[in-house]
Amino acid sequence: MLTGRMMDFPLTLTHFLDRARTYFGQSEIVSRQPDRSLHRYTYADFSRRARQLAEALTRLGVKPGDRVASLCWNHYRHLELYFAVPAMGAVLHTLNLRLHPNDLGYIARHAEDRFIVVDRSLLPLLEKFIGSVPSVAHIIVVPDDGPAPEGRLDYERLLAAEPGTFVFPPLEERSAAMLCYTSGTTGNPKGVLYTHRSIVLHTLAECMADTFGIGEADAVMPVVPMFHAAAWGMPFAGFFTGSKIVLPGPHLEPTSLLDLMAAERVTLAAGVPTIWLGILALLDQEPSRWDLKSVRGMLIGGSAAPQAMIEGFQNRHGLAVTHAWGMTELQPVGTIARPRHSHQGKSPAERFALRATQGYALPFVEVRHVSDSGEVLPWDGTTMGELEVRGPWVASSYYGDEGADRFTPDGWFKTGDVVTLDAEGFVRITDRSKDVIKSGGEWISSVALENALMAHPAVLEAAVFAAKDTKWDERPLAAVVLKPGQSATREQLAAHLETHFAKWWLPEDYVFLAQIPRTSTGKFLKTKLREDHGDHLLKRANKER
Repeated sequence: MLTGRMMDFPLTLTHFLDRARTYFGQSEIVSRQPDRSLHRYTYADFSRRARQLAEALTRLGVKPGDRVASLCWNHYRHLELYFAVPAMGAVLHTLNLRLHPNDLGYIARHAEDRFIVVDRSLLPLLEKFIGSVPSVAHIIVVPDDGPAPEGRLDYERLLAAEPGTFVFPPLEERSAAMLCYTSGTTGNPKGVLYTHRSIVLHTLAECMADTFGIGEADAVMPVVPMFHAAAWGMPFAGFFTGSKIVLPGPHLEPTSLLDLMAAERVTLAAGVPTIWLGILALLDQEPSRWDLKSVRGMLIGGSAAPQAMIEGFQNRHGLAVTHAWGMTELQPVGTIARPRHSHQGKSPAERFALRATQGYALPFVEVRHVSDSGEVLPWDGTTMGELEVRGPWVASSYYGDEGADRFTPDGWFKTGDVVTLDAEGFVRITDRSKDVIKSGGEWISSVALENALMAHPAVLEAAVFAAKDTKWDERPLAAVVLKPGQSATREQLAAHLETHFAKWWLPEDYVFLAQIPRTSTGKFLKTKLREDHGDHLLKRANKER
């Protein structure tokens, strides 16, 4: 074999810091504070503070491989942790502040966190579980809404005591950089260790023109929390390219986000569908209030984006939505729904339908779907099976070697998503394996029904889930939230769906709710719906006897 003669240059986050300081020193980072004021500084300021932070953490005893946890909103100090901690050889562990304290305690113990950096506003949450985490040596308080309490280490005082001359050490690219945990909707949360190499490769893929296309001219706003799956990699991609980075802090209500997007001329924002449903409703009410001409795209992921929402943004407000799919185990982006050049001749309806799929795989990510028996299925657009993936930023195991059954002997990760794959490789999720509705032995796609229901003009949100049935074992039941001031009957919703689906697919009944319960990451919590309403059809049948 003839060996190549190229440099073995390590793919590490240290290069991101060096590049930013050298080429993009004047690029801006803007954060909304708890009091709604804006904090601004440059990449040059950031680079100096990242080195001060590394010095402060070293002085406190942080060593290579130590887990440094963050319990923070999206702001500039959290971004400093994103780079300083991995670049000094330690591991940043982002704690999901929307989880129950018991879950947070379990995760911090499982990760063996030695240091925790916490927003002062989140100290009451920390106090609920910190007593159960004996590995923690130091707690550092970010003074987001006031100075650190007496006796606590203050983030700003620690940085002020350092000169900012830290020299980041050479690192092995396969060393751990970040630890993220799944939300644990089925069993305990599981940890995924991202490497420097996987983050760099994922970043390069996101910056490609046919994926997120992030560049220096952009102003990116990750609405998706920085404590969830590395905010979909947007902080890394934005920083790598020198783009302006806009961070919303704890203020995620539609008005605040739209104000920030307009004022800071945001070009690309990313969040889960529930965030964008609220924004679309507000834009529909006040279409001329915000100047959003700078916005070239909005990235939506975390759960399936309704086609009606994608069409609503484009047709009513001229805003383009790009749908992506991924998981914590994929760091997290695996596919993106961009119609290809060859689809230019398709009708607008066909192109919207493509944009509402999960799309096709990013470079270096491979996909397949398999039957219950493990048979690899054809890409025919109709055959449903569990999606499996592999690639350089796909987990090969969980931290602590739990969940070994999620990884196949031939090196694929079982996602738990039930999908179809068409001849062009477009993935369409029909359900989560744990949420699939099997009525009389036949599968029904809850996602397809939800998307159709949310296309009804009176429906704000809809979640379809399996309810127990005496005859068919399971039947679909729809939980519906109506728009303010709107009304719709069960019969009207059923008539709306009849034009799209076979009769046996239609929900057996509808329950009208003020709000659909959500997971910590904004997805519909169907386990709670099944817990609260899973016997709805049985109770109705008993009443009718």
